[in-house]
Amino acid sequence: MTKIQTITNTIINQGILPLYYNDDETVTLEILRSLYKAGIRAVEYTSRGEAALNNFRKMVEIRDAEMPDMLLGIGTVKNLQQAEEYYNIGADFFISPGFVSEVAAFLIPKDILYSPGCMTPTEIIEAENAGVTFIKLFPGNALGTGFMSAIKDVFPNLKFMPTGGVDTTHENIQSWFKAGVSAVGMGSKLISKERMAAKDYATIENETKKVLEIIRILK
Repeated sequence: MTKIQTITNTIINQGILPLYYNDDETVTLEILRSLYKAGIRAVEYTSRGEAALNNFRKMVEIRDAEMPDMLLGIGTVKNLQQAEEYYNIGADFFISPGFVSEVAAFLIPKDILYSPGCMTPTEIIEAENAGVTFIKLFPGNALGTGFMSAIKDVFPNLKFMPTGGVDTTHENIQSWFKAGVSAVGMGSKLISKERMAAKDYATIENETKKVLEIIRILK
């Protein structure tokens, strides 16, 4: 099995890809530990601040020491330079808010999963023709489950994951899986700014466990 398939399978089996960013290195690492304790084995850290690269480097260190079966992905990758930087420090997979052809050309031949954000059939076709197999539907709340239902038969060889506005409720998660997605990306509804500010790692862990249980029941 290729590395791309292995990582895709991990995300699909998990059914959720948690994503977050925090400037603070300690908060970043404690959230990672909380997610791992909850049962998460693939996580996306978004490159949305100046501390992102150094924080991610530290995440890789902690992962190697404490949680060797955790896959660390980097999100909000918008150009080749970013992709190269995070590749060099050990990112396992890469996610973008949009499709970046240079990033696809850099990663896919290396058997590294690249999941670009797409919101039109044209973008999805462009990504698929570049070798992408796992599409992030973004923004999920703007596109909605109807969009997923309408396009899934056109792209039988692709896996889809909505990100943006996906809620932690049984109803919301169920509606996406019924529409045909393979996993859901979940950020602020799960790892909220309030929970991060309060350093409320126990709630992040417990809410993540609840979502994993909802997905297990739905599957």
